[in-house]
Amino acid sequence: MKKLLFIVAVFAETTSISAQDKQFTKTGKITFDATVPKSPENIDAVNKSVVCVLDIKAGALQFAVLMKGFEFDRALMMEHFNENYVESNKYPKADFKGTISNNAAVNYTRDGVYPVKVKGKLTMHGETKDVEADGKITIKAGKITAAADFEVLFKDYKIDIPELVADKVSKTARIKVDCSLEPLKQ
Repeated sequence: MKKLLFIVAVFAETTSISAQDKQFTKTGKITFDATVPKSPENIDAVNKSVVCVLDIKAGALQFAVLMKGFEFDRALMMEHFNENYVESNKYPKADFKGTISNNAAVNYTRDGVYPVKVKGKLTMHGETKDVEADGKITIKAGKITAAADFEVLFKDYKIDIPELVADKVSKTARIKVDCSLEPLKQ
């Protein structure tokens, strides 16, 4: 919890814009799915403690997630994920820092669904890679929701899948992000 509060404090101090231009959540959701097609076993998890800050004026977007926060249907999968794959004790979090490249196309004062392009750097398992994703910003009754869907290759982040389970775990993970944002209070 201390790490999460530290992350929030860092995000809050990283830009010098007014609070009304920043939207925030610490209860965002990220799911990932590394299930092999036609597999009888799902390899998926959800994390509902994602920190997200969106600077609506500049289109700057940041996410942070503690790896141990991913919940699996089976405890053994969670143990393998944390100990053998993402090495959560060594690499406790993943983060994304980027921008909405077409932010000017989003009218944050008007209800609607706005398709966006997000570009930035994803850091996970000690590796940082460029990421581009299609997403959407939804405005409804003044509330902002940010969502995106993209894939990552495990090998790009030096996450090794043991040969013993290589036919049960996909080489890619489909990542879905969904964050309902509120104005950041400073």
